[in-house]
Amino acid sequence: MARQRQNIGRGRKRLLAVVVLVVIAVVLFTGINRRRGSTPVRAEKVVRQEIASVISTNGKIEPVNSFEAHAPAPASVNKVLVAEGDRVKAGQLLVRLDDAEARAQAARAMAQLRSAEAALHAIKAGGTQEELLTARSDLTKAQAERDDAQRNLQAVQKLRQNGAASPAEVEAAENRQKRAEADVQLLQSKVSGRFSSPEVAKVEAAAAEARAAYAAAQELLHHSNVTAPFAGTVYQLPVKAGSFVNGGDLLVQVANLEKVRVRAFVDEPEIGRLAKGQQVEIRWDATPGRTWEGTLTRIPTSVTMVGTRTVGEITSEIDNTDRKLLPNVNVNVSIISARHDGALTVSREAVHDLDGKRYIYIIAEDKVQAQEVQTGLSSLTRVEVVRGITEGTLIALGAINAQPLRSGMEVKVVER
Repeated sequence: MARQRQNIGRGRKRLLAVVVLVVIAVVLFTGINRRRGSTPVRAEKVVRQEIASVISTNGKIEPVNSFEAHAPAPASVNKVLVAEGDRVKAGQLLVRLDDAEARAQAARAMAQLRSAEAALHAIKAGGTQEELLTARSDLTKAQAERDDAQRNLQAVQKLRQNGAASPAEVEAAENRQKRAEADVQLLQSKVSGRFSSPEVAKVEAAAAEARAAYAAAQELLHHSNVTAPFAGTVYQLPVKAGSFVNGGDLLVQVANLEKVRVRAFVDEPEIGRLAKGQQVEIRWDATPGRTWEGTLTRIPTSVTMVGTRTVGEITSEIDNTDRKLLPNVNVNVSIISARHDGALTVSREAVHDLDGKRYIYIIAEDKVQAQEVQTGLSSLTRVEVVRGITEGTLIALGAINAQPLRSGMEVKVVER
């Protein structure tokens, strides 16, 4: 009997041990399953910082104030007195062309002009000095003949009244007087109005043409010596001494590079965000880490097609006091359309859109919960939250395994 009781006691102990082992196994299994059910996520805290809305594009640098000289005619380059990169003063001689032909052309034009002006003066005066003296002498003789014919006619008419002269003699005297009067009128017209209006207009046109030819010759001679119209920097000089240039070929370009212009194109959907005076930041790949600042000076007034893009043209002026930005280089352009200081911001990937609303997943007690928010400005990497969340809140960015987040999902933060 005692042995039977001992056996029963041993059986109860074994059963209790089995029950304890089963309970421990269930607890361990449940914990393992719970850990396996947690989704690993990346997370961050909501922070307060500056955020800016930026429109990004690319553009090209060009001078605001520039000068370029072209060859006025085919010629040889006599001298080049500067080099690319040189700073020059106003009035400084830059390039000198062979001006022998220009001087000869100017001399010919001057001779033609003097001849034309002499002809114009003569025609306005009624002829040359010799012609005028001859005409006046002839007029004096004609007037004397007219006066003599007039006296002869009067004498014959008196004789006719006394019967001492015949009608034929009277008629002859009248005819002589008429011829003398006609000669006087003809010579008077030669002295006072020798040339007709078309003749005067023709000579005036010839004189105007001669003046224009002389002015062109002087211009050609002037442009054979290229001088800087203002102080600046020589940034392009494609010629050298001894080379030959054709009319219109570029000789030199000079610009004031302390202030430059950026010309760029903005896609049509972004144009409505632009306004004059907005801050513009310029970056050039040739100088990493350097940023130039300026302001927007022109916004699009129309759109055009550039390749497959519908764009509007903008310009901005940039301070370039160290003259590091060079004309014609390509740059990256960032237009700050809006800026908020001390704004609550989150990473772009933390914001989710659903049914026209925006949500952020808050992490609390190892679970995520969707929270509707209202957003403001957005940059390339951050979004401003204006309502629905507070600073310092821990939020989920996304699951490591790309699994979609949902309210109530158990998560484990593995990266921040």
